[in-house]
Amino acid sequence: MSMTAELQAAAPIEQAMPTQAAPRLSRLARPLQGLLLPVALAAGWELIVWLGWSTGRLVPPPSRIITTLIELARSGELMRHITATLARVGLGFGLGVAAGTVMGGICGYWGLARRLIDPTVQALRAIPSIAWVPLFILWLGIFETSKVALIAVGVFFPVYLGLMGAILSVDRKIVEVGRIFRLSGLSMIRRVLLPAVLPAYVVALRVGLGLGWMFVVAAEFMGASEGLGYLLIDGQQLGKPAQIVAAIVIFAIIGKATDWLLELATAPLLRWQDNFARHGGAN
Repeated sequence: MSMTAELQAAAPIEQAMPTQAAPRLSRLARPLQGLLLPVALAAGWELIVWLGWSTGRLVPPPSRIITTLIELARSGELMRHITATLARVGLGFGLGVAAGTVMGGICGYWGLARRLIDPTVQALRAIPSIAWVPLFILWLGIFETSKVALIAVGVFFPVYLGLMGAILSVDRKIVEVGRIFRLSGLSMIRRVLLPAVLPAYVVALRVGLGLGWMFVVAAEFMGASEGLGYLLIDGQQLGKPAQIVAAIVIFAIIGKATDWLLELATAPLLRWQDNFARHGGAN
């Protein structure tokens, strides 16, 4: 009788182990699902060129792109260009986030500042990125300062707009509860406004980072001698489509990697959320 009871008690534990392992495997497999589409497209295009249905001259197959990347890596050029671009984006992103956070916070919290500053900022936001290039060259020269400034401008606007909009969209009832508890200005910001705006602020940071990668291409068109944008120009001038596509692929990989790192870094700030995405969303 005792052995039967022990076996019956152990059975649910053994049955629970596979059910616990299944969600873990599912969480590991989900990121890999994002590779299915690009890998399938690359394999399809490689097959088309291999069958002779296309020459692959203007749109090189993945095998030719990989060969180009290996050659650039062996010569040391690839790491030099990646490092230069990463340094520009990192510095420009930091400056743009700092300025956008300060201005967005002030204009979102203080109505007078919003009425005075926001119309001008919104007008400047409509200016295309390439229009800033000649002005920054005249002001700052063609070296690193002008490039970093252009990237910072691209990052500034989404961070500013995202934070200001998040503050303005905070539920009035939450603010009224804070006033009922007689929270001071700093306590109101720390305990009420900050948790309410963090989700939208994180999204604004990710949008700003994406625009930073877009603006760095325009920045590296300004007389750069190194960087992934320089690789694009060099490939165009020398008629090397494989080098152009290789630079675009590196942009995509590093851009996605930095976005993923930013998402990981900000995830602890949003653990308190009990939303649709936290429970897995729609499968």
